[in-house]
Amino acid sequence: MIDPGSGQRYVPTPSYFLGCFDIYDREETLGEELEKFDPNNPKDREVLIREYCLDPQWKPPYRQKFLMVQCLEEALRDESYDFQSLLKYDPEAYSSFPAGWDEMKNVRGFFEDIFKLALIEWRDDLQKASLEDQSTWVTVG
Repeated sequence: MIDPGSGQRYVPTPSYFLGCFDIYDREETLGEELEKFDPNNPKDREVLIREYCLDPQWKPPYRQKFLMVQCLEEALRDESYDFQSLLKYDPEAYSSFPAGWDEMKNVRGFFEDIFKLALIEWRDDLQKASLEDQSTWVTVG
């Protein structure tokens, strides 16, 4: 599978669902907005996922959604998958999350909620992709 935007092979990871929470160079805007939410609170978590992670304004192609959900499902099946490492602060990276996110109590639970809500929010696109023969896909578009 090739990402038509970059021309590179498209291989999603669960971290793809976190890009919307990256506040690097946006601390005064997105950072302040996200700090109003507690990712450990189930109600706040749902808002964060629905309004940011699965934002209806963000319209990835249906195949991309399918592959993202598929990779997340695989990671969730792996009991040893280290979801906490996805939020670990790396001073060498040009990315960061809101204060305290690296101390989230149940990161696996956060990703489980993303998975559950993606199945609901992206239902039609996921079904469309599941009816296709993925071996014939050349692009995610």
